[in-house]
Amino acid sequence: MSLYKRLHEQQGNAAGSSPSSPGGPLGPKGHRRDPVLDELRQKIHHHLIDELGPVLYDKRLSEDDLRRRVQEQLQAALAQERAPLSAADKAQLIQDVSDDILGYGPIDRLLKDPDITEVMVNGPASVFVEKNGKIEKAPVTFVDETHLRRIIDKIVGQVGRRIDEASPLCDARLPDGSRVNAVIHPLAIGGPFLTVRKFAVDPYQIDDLIRFGTLNAASARFLQAMVVGKLNILVSGGTGTGKTTTLNVLSSFIPADERIITVEDAKELQLHQEHVLSLEARPPNIEGKGQVTIRDLVKNTLRMRPDRIVVGECRAGEALDMLQAMNTGHDGSITTVHANSPRDTLSRLETLVLMAGFDLPVRAIREQTASAIDCIVQLTRLRDGTRRITHISEVQGMEGDVITLQDIFLFDFGMGVDEHGRYRGHLKATGVRPKFAEKLEDQGIRLGPEVFVPEAFAKRAAGAW
Repeated sequence: MSLYKRLHEQQGNAAGSSPSSPGGPLGPKGHRRDPVLDELRQKIHHHLIDELGPVLYDKRLSEDDLRRRVQEQLQAALAQERAPLSAADKAQLIQDVSDDILGYGPIDRLLKDPDITEVMVNGPASVFVEKNGKIEKAPVTFVDETHLRRIIDKIVGQVGRRIDEASPLCDARLPDGSRVNAVIHPLAIGGPFLTVRKFAVDPYQIDDLIRFGTLNAASARFLQAMVVGKLNILVSGGTGTGKTTTLNVLSSFIPADERIITVEDAKELQLHQEHVLSLEARPPNIEGKGQVTIRDLVKNTLRMRPDRIVVGECRAGEALDMLQAMNTGHDGSITTVHANSPRDTLSRLETLVLMAGFDLPVRAIREQTASAIDCIVQLTRLRDGTRRITHISEVQGMEGDVITLQDIFLFDFGMGVDEHGRYRGHLKATGVRPKFAEKLEDQGIRLGPEVFVPEAFAKRAAGAW
């Protein structure tokens, strides 16, 4: 049993009080924290900061050396305290303070758990995680709002961002690229709120997505051919559907001899090619000045001699600049958009282009879109918690005032679910060969007919052979 849990239970039993009575933050199971223990923890924490000082930020020290120095100082500080703590209690206290100083406090162990994909802090006493696609409550809490705020300030400060009452919203990232969003008072009632979208230390490759069932081998080969053949791809989907992961995998197909420029709100893409330049947007300073938007960066990339432009997400007027870049010789560009279907993606793209502030005719926008975008890859998060590619659709052109789409691959929902509620279906070819296949062949990229053969015909042919 942990130190906190045991002391909380002892205090609750001694006082005979209800766990929900007022008087301070609650522990993981609803038990009250021991204020004496929390005070000791804070005291030791500040003592270590005073003792170690600049050593904590010395880049020359390895993580193991720094942790050893902290552990030694913690042991020395505890030895001077007269609090009656058992060996297990001391070990737990050392772990907690060490996590606060070297890591991210109570959520540090959650961030290191490979099975957890998202950590959601809904206030000091309420932490939830997403595990295997499902949300569940985590058995950890912060001491109080000040403790949580200190961890938020640490995360935000690492990437040169700020969060205060003047700017109570902040997007940041962890060193491994994990996405962080923080909201504090006065916007966060009962907060502060902290949401961390974790990224794998070793970025997912196409084989991983095939293993997860996100797509299959035939569609993976098709996507790789489109990227190598410098077609313009739009990845669309709702929040948490895996757009950034898919964008990262698609970007990994870009040949190593090309100059790649990535533009993001907060850097998340992890490309392994040698010639990669990463640009990150900047929020306004405390005086409301100095902001550099995604659109500013996209415009600037055109002056940097890019072979490929990869934009983390189009969410405003930068959509117009992306379409113009795609239509003026910057083939092979890739970006993402929030939308629920390929058809919705085109409608949303029109809206984003209008946000650029130009009163453009809708037909002109659609013609630009039809000319610029070659393919839409649609991701959906299914009810069983899995993330799947449900459409790979070709943008064929204009018929009258309407952009025509043709599905090349579709997810088969008709296969139903198994006894565990997991979808049996997978991505299947529709049997249609895209028009841009000829463009790929002109570049020496040949896709055999087996890539586009529907599954039923493929099985029948195999039986005939």
